[in-house]
Amino acid sequence: MRKHIGWGHIAPAHAAPLNQFYTGFLNPCVNYRRPSAQAEVRIDARGRKRRLYKLWRTPLETLLWLNRLRQFLRPGLSVAALKRVAASMNDTEAAQRMQQAKNTMFEPIRRSA
Repeated sequence: MRKHIGWGHIAPAHAAPLNQFYTGFLNPCVNYRRPSAQAEVRIDARGRKRRLYKLWRTPLETLLWLNRLRQFLRPGLSVAALKRVAASMNDTEAAQRMQQAKNTMFEPIRRSA
């Protein structure tokens, strides 16, 4: 998150546009497009936990991989709807759309600083 918004103070007046950016653009990019490592925990000979990161998937792919995934979905949300959102645009289009929204959101913040 801080990669996109930086480490500086954000005034409360800018909290609503920032929240709209997160929910409308950044969260969908992360959940549908950005792979993350899935840890496999093994206990070594000394009894220490070792995490191996062999598997990389998006959060959506991880959800679809679960056995009883419907129990993890919100009421009214279907697997077909999630797949439809994921297929609505490719990774490049989604990233460009997110960058454009970020620039639009930060323009008034930059002017007020």
